[in-house]
Amino acid sequence: MKLEMKDSPGQLVAALTPISEYGGNIIAVIHQREPESPSDTLGVQIVLEIAQERLDALVAAIKVQGVSILRLGEERLLYRQSVIMIGHLIHTDIGDTIGRIDATGFAEVAELNVHMPAIAEPSTALITIKATTRSEMGRALDILRSVAAEKGLLIVEPLAGAEA
Repeated sequence: MKLEMKDSPGQLVAALTPISEYGGNIIAVIHQREPESPSDTLGVQIVLEIAQERLDALVAAIKVQGVSILRLGEERLLYRQSVIMIGHLIHTDIGDTIGRIDATGFAEVAELNVHMPAIAEPSTALITIKATTRSEMGRALDILRSVAAEKGLLIVEPLAGAEA
C-alpha cells in the first residue's frame, strides 16, 4: 500500500500500529523524508501480508489515524533489475532458469524478451526480475549467476541499478 501522512513525529508509528493489531506482517517500509519539500506530507510505501478478510478493517483503522491510502493492491515486488543473457537459452531450458527465480517466493521474472537468430546460434534474452527488497534482488541475481555458470550462459549486468 502507498500512504500519505502528515510529516510530523509519531505519524509513521500511528500508520504501522494497526497492521500489527489486525495480524498483518510487515515485509518492508519505504519512505524518504525530503527536508526541502514544501509539502507537509510524507509518502510511505508498505509491503505487507495480511489475510484478505482483515483488509477492510485494517484500511478503516489506518484512515482513523488521519492517514490517506493512495494505492492498495497486490503489487509486492518493488525492486526491478534487467540483465541480458546470451547463450543457448532454449536448449538449456529457459523455463527451468525462470523457475529457479520464481520458486524463491521473494523474486520473479517479470519480463522476458528473447531473440533467436537461428536454431544453432546463441540466443539473447532481456530478463527483468522483480523482488521484494534490494537484498532479495541480490539473492535472486546470485541464483541467476549460478544457473548461468551451470548452463554455460553469459550474463551482462546491470543495465540499470535496481529500481524501486
